[in-house]
Amino acid sequence: MLNVGCHLSLSGGYEAMGKDALKINANTFQFFTRNPRGGAAKEIDPADAEALKVLMEKNNFAPLLAHASYTLNLCSSNPQTRNFGRETMIDDLNRLKQLPCKLYNFHPGSHTGQGIETGIKQITEALNKIITEDLDICILLETMSGKGSEVGGKFEEIREIIDGVELNDKLGVCLDTCHIYDGGYDIVNDLDGVLTQFDKIIGLDRLKAIHLNDSMNPMGSHKDRHAKIGEGNIGLDTFGRIINHPKLKHLPFLLETPNEPEGYGEEIKLLRGLYKG
Repeated sequence: MLNVGCHLSLSGGYEAMGKDALKINANTFQFFTRNPRGGAAKEIDPADAEALKVLMEKNNFAPLLAHASYTLNLCSSNPQTRNFGRETMIDDLNRLKQLPCKLYNFHPGSHTGQGIETGIKQITEALNKIITEDLDICILLETMSGKGSEVGGKFEEIREIIDGVELNDKLGVCLDTCHIYDGGYDIVNDLDGVLTQFDKIIGLDRLKAIHLNDSMNPMGSHKDRHAKIGEGNIGLDTFGRIINHPKLKHLPFLLETPNEPEGYGEEIKLLRGLYKG
């Protein structure tokens, strides 16, 4: 079965997101843990969380993906911003214990002029303070496009972060198709080669989720501009190969395309039509 969903709004609550997913024939979804541009998180209603759990079990949902806010930056040149990011992540992880969600994704961060190595060092230092032995949620580092001062635009950078974390069995990766394509990885003409490279550098066992996004820009542009599935430079054929690839097809696929729920429903229908089982 193809495990596919999209990004949904938390405004109506957790069970409401599950119901919204079912309306568009999705069996997973992604949500922000708080306002993506920052701010306090909403209190979690235990009854709402339990209702979502029941809905997921009844409808054979794949793992959900919680996404950290965009303001979280563990490697900013501003110490206050780094501290805010660390405290926000700790709060997010504590709150997620109340939900049927065991995957937490975040953008590694932007070193804001300090250099990649300093950025990586600060990210690993933060994660070593955040991750504890009793953590039962897998923290996913998202692959990035390498724009500006982003960390994580190369597989080697993700690997270096993982290697610097003591309890790195708690870490995984979320691969974003637009990001890696814009980052220079040719998934259109050499998907197997890119996956071999990923496996050699990071390990496919670390790959826990995929963001399915087409790209408005050509390969290697380092722009990070998402397009609807089949309407960008990656193209529909490539997405068909991705969702049917024997090393990937078991994973949850999450759409982050420029769309509304109805449009996501059309994309999900399109992807299910491409899936060969």
